[in-house]
Amino acid sequence: MIRIAHALLALVLILGVDALAAEPSGSLFLVAKPQLADPNFGQSVVLLTQFGRLGSMGVIVNRPTGLALSRVFTDVKRLAQSDERFFFGGPVSRDVVLFVFRSPDQPDEAFEVLEGVYISSDRELLKDLLGRDKPPEALRVFMGYAGWAAGQLEAEISRGDWEVVQADAKAIFAKKPEALWPEFIRRASETTVRGKPALVPAMTTMTGGMPWR
Repeated sequence: MIRIAHALLALVLILGVDALAAEPSGSLFLVAKPQLADPNFGQSVVLLTQFGRLGSMGVIVNRPTGLALSRVFTDVKRLAQSDERFFFGGPVSRDVVLFVFRSPDQPDEAFEVLEGVYISSDRELLKDLLGRDKPPEALRVFMGYAGWAAGQLEAEISRGDWEVVQADAKAIFAKKPEALWPEFIRRASETTVRGKPALVPAMTTMTGGMPWR
């Protein structure tokens, strides 16, 4: 899966976002079912950011790491007094940094995944957001991402590995992300998106994503 996901990301970089993206139609969460034993995805909640003919991508939103942002962004002075952490976005390309944030306006370097919520991998934009006197209250920074080959995610959903529910910004930026998975499992039967996996709507594709050295 990782090798194919690398190839998919390369195609995004070469072809550009227009070759893959659709208009946002209400992003989705993939909620791992209790029986999913994969250590990369067990008890995970994944924000699906791209779904299409070349495969699917997303970021895990409920796994904060022990790595402080200040350890990487040493030139952002504000972070020296902050305990903000990276999140584990997924097992693919852990040297790639992505971030999801809320904004009243869409920056050129970002793509909308929910109304007023954007994803990007642009380093300068992230440093600008982090360095502001009043940085966005709703900001998550991820190391790595989740990736599936064409048809693979549909097969996993059909096999019963995932619940598929509508995403919402409150959950993405939850103050207690570790509580997301048990809460979604509790209410999954009420919020599951009905229909065949082939009917899962296309999501906006993330672009950029070059490794940061």
